[in-house]
Amino acid sequence: LLAPAAQAQDRVQVGVLECKVVPNSRVNLLIHSTADVECTFNNNGTVERYIGETGIGLGLDLSFRSDEVMDFAVIAASNDVNPGGHALAGKYVGGEATATAGVGVGAKALVGGGNKNFSLQPIAVETNKGLGASGGLSFLYIEAAQ
Repeated sequence: LLAPAAQAQDRVQVGVLECKVVPNSRVNLLIHSTADVECTFNNNGTVERYIGETGIGLGLDLSFRSDEVMDFAVIAASNDVNPGGHALAGKYVGGEATATAGVGVGAKALVGGGNKNFSLQPIAVETNKGLGASGGLSFLYIEAAQ
């Protein structure tokens, strides 16, 4: 019973990942949605750029949004994440909920990143503009930008 608590205490915030949805890239198919993203990871002054895709893999997406920005606190097992090495590249999954009426808010909490085991926790609410609501199993796939 004490092992999970000890492991949780060893995890540290190693930086901030900000992802912006590429305009006009969102596709909503009611129970599945996707959008291209451009992300920036700031790790104590070292900046890494990523590109990828986000959306709802299974759930309900009845929204029409624009100007979407998601900020995540990046949590890792140690603060040694190889700055400049694009260690965050990988697949993340978790839960999402958003509501939009003019200006909207939402939150995602994701885990993954391959064998690196990162956690992406919302440090503020997701912001967007539009109309609708969505929720379900969310995903974020990112890779190093060229």
